[in-house]
Amino acid sequence: MSRAHIIGAGLAGLSAAVELAGNGVEIILYEQAVKAGGRARSFHDSHLDREIDNGNHLLLSGNHSALEFLDIINARQRLIGPGNARFDFADLETNDRWTINFNRGPVPLWVLYEQSRVPGTSMMDYVSGLKLLTAGNRTVASLFGEQGQMYRRFWEPFSVAVLNTLPHEAVARLLLPVIRETLARGAEYSMPMVAKNGLSDTFVDPALKWLERRKADIRMGQRITGFEHNGKTITAIKTARSGEPVKADDVVVLATPPWVTPTLLEDITAPQAFAPIVNLHFQVEGFEGEKSQTPILGLVGSPAHWLFVRGDIISVTVSAAFDLADKPAKEIAAIIWPDVAKAYDLDGQTIPPVRVIKEQRATFKTTPGELQRRPPAKTVYKNLTLAGDWTDTGLPATIEGAIRSGVTAVKALES
Repeated sequence: MSRAHIIGAGLAGLSAAVELAGNGVEIILYEQAVKAGGRARSFHDSHLDREIDNGNHLLLSGNHSALEFLDIINARQRLIGPGNARFDFADLETNDRWTINFNRGPVPLWVLYEQSRVPGTSMMDYVSGLKLLTAGNRTVASLFGEQGQMYRRFWEPFSVAVLNTLPHEAVARLLLPVIRETLARGAEYSMPMVAKNGLSDTFVDPALKWLERRKADIRMGQRITGFEHNGKTITAIKTARSGEPVKADDVVVLATPPWVTPTLLEDITAPQAFAPIVNLHFQVEGFEGEKSQTPILGLVGSPAHWLFVRGDIISVTVSAAFDLADKPAKEIAAIIWPDVAKAYDLDGQTIPPVRVIKEQRATFKTTPGELQRRPPAKTVYKNLTLAGDWTDTGLPATIEGAIRSGVTAVKALES
């Protein structure tokens, strides 16, 4: 292959473009939007007068695909974290607070000591994770039960954060590869990290600059409307303006969202049911320093799930936000702010300036039916492959899955 057409400049498309350009392939990158990054992008919010992310994303040090991508584009240093595998939690119903510190190595010695475990759990509770090995299509709720503190303070919040699907619907086995690659390998692979100055600054802008230095043709604001093909290969790309021939030695990576891809190639299956995420960004004047020593805080007993602090902005993530996504922004802020204030000992009566962002189709729902609709990277067209966190990566719809899918799409072209 000498030239590659990458359709979509989200993280999956950027990953494929970087992988191919690194092999000396000429790149043409098409993106309908005026900014790259897809759902993992940042923007300047005029109301808050701050740069904020479209959504909050937590990485772990075992996310090797994401970290390898950042190494290639020289941007790993744009991630920050505590430097250890520490996770802080607060139960707002009981006022309990605890910290989980994973030890080094794959043997979880920390579960042997009561003061290290989630309050109200026993050492044997953690053995329940072995059920994932034979989970089949059982849901999180049916596999682990809905009783006890291990479920309420670990499996439920963990699964909702990772799968973005309610526990009574979410297929539990999709948690297994995440645990295998991170938590089960110990502290070295479980350290939390976030983008220091935003997702665009960390993942998107460095990738675009890296591609530009390699003479990539980046076409923003260009919508793809379909393809021409002969049944075996893609022969042309149709755009809203004209078209682009696909030469005999060209390849195509289609990295568009799952609700777009089947409209471009009707023989592609894709998930059809999606789950929302609601993110809120509160600007809290004077909120810096001591309280920011817990810049990442998980909540239990609250509609809010994770809090992220960057400067004077407290960002909140509500996963599987079916109860909130259709409410007005003002009402959502009024529901969430009292819990944020309680978590950080702030005034819960006065809601500070806030931006509410609703991503109605943040991820596909991880139900048995939708998992069956995840397509492989390889298609019936020998010169076209698929990329996206919704493809059959073996992982949930995460940054790690998106970036890995881009590499997988390139490998599928080479096979």
